[in-house]
Amino acid sequence: MKKTVCLIGKPNVGKSTIFNRLIKENKSIVLDTPGVTRDRIYGDVIYKDKTFLLIDTGGIEDGDDNWNKDIIMQANLAIDESDVIVFVVDGKEDISSSDLKIRDILMKSKKRVIVAVNKIDNKDRLDLIYNFYELGFPVVLPISASHNLGFTELLDEICKDIGDNILDNDNRLKFCLIGRPNVGKSSLINALLNETRVIVSDIAGTTRDATDTPFMYQGEEYVAIDTAGMRKKGRIYENIEKYSLMRSLKAIDNSDVCVLVVNAEEGIIEHDKHILSYAIEAGKGIVIAVNKWDTIENPDKEIKTWKKNLESHFVFANYANVVFLSAKTKKRIHTLMPAIISSYENNKKEIKTSDLNNVIVEAVTMHEPPSYKGKRLKIYFVNQTDNKPPKFTFQVNNKGLVHFSYERYLENRIRENFDLSGTPIILKFKNKNGD
Repeated sequence: MKKTVCLIGKPNVGKSTIFNRLIKENKSIVLDTPGVTRDRIYGDVIYKDKTFLLIDTGGIEDGDDNWNKDIIMQANLAIDESDVIVFVVDGKEDISSSDLKIRDILMKSKKRVIVAVNKIDNKDRLDLIYNFYELGFPVVLPISASHNLGFTELLDEICKDIGDNILDNDNRLKFCLIGRPNVGKSSLINALLNETRVIVSDIAGTTRDATDTPFMYQGEEYVAIDTAGMRKKGRIYENIEKYSLMRSLKAIDNSDVCVLVVNAEEGIIEHDKHILSYAIEAGKGIVIAVNKWDTIENPDKEIKTWKKNLESHFVFANYANVVFLSAKTKKRIHTLMPAIISSYENNKKEIKTSDLNNVIVEAVTMHEPPSYKGKRLKIYFVNQTDNKPPKFTFQVNNKGLVHFSYERYLENRIRENFDLSGTPIILKFKNKNGD
């Protein structure tokens, strides 16, 4: 599982700019207005032969208002989950009361802290970093996020204790149950195992940590991962739905298939879609399990309505395998494992190049790409270049001519001809000349 690093600091010291530099994309909103980053934002960082999960947090101020308490709560959770903390300070300013407040929080955490003195964009300002040794941390590094200076040294320091990526030799299929608290994830694992292996309670957040549970199914061993409601080191975090994402992300990263559990009594909420989007971005197999199906009157009739609602809410994952079941009564529980296994097999599927090209040639013949300013997209060749999830690379005359609607058409034709239910797929277009 990836190591985790978080950025901590007061507002407007450049955390979001640093975050974007490290993950090499513009994912955090960057404005001069303090407090723009309210929720934790996550991204993967790849440096040399190492990778880690990076968290951007909201700016902590020296105050007691509810807004600041909420941000401190988020930051505390990020600190609890992190292996290394980068404490970002403004090199153009003196140490402030907010810096001291953050210093006290970090000292209590007992985590390894790197002080990154931002806005040191020329040699004349290097001496300014020595003021920040007063914070009491041994590692103080000068950087400039706006000028991209000092990041090699920062990454070297971050990765000092992060081991090389090691291939996972565990061939067991691992799947995690994700979704908001109290939708029945723990009950579902117990029903699947036909025993009480996980504590179940009506109180949201009963599951404290992501729990790996090995079990046998039809002679094969699998691992189910139940994701947590939030509690760490004796502290109960409020707004559990809002803070459950961190451990869900770690579980997603360690899984082959992600099962989004939806409460049939309460329906689909935005938080479900938000978490599922992370599973899709991670390229995992996808299953949607509608739990508490025993509470639905006229289930045979309602299943059609539910399928339409799922298609509407999860239009970005209309390929997901969907099951309707009840952990309480175990009705239809037998449908879950086949859906998980199917998603996994399709996620790692490899398709013969000749079969793939035959499908694409037929697709282009039936529906030629639209022309743009007298130019038309030409597809010369396509092959599968990766799996988990399946990735298809198209050799074309000009990738700039690929319209999103035609890309969707090609994806649909591939899915129609090859069983890729339960998995996202990636289409990549590459100019024939190599650009």
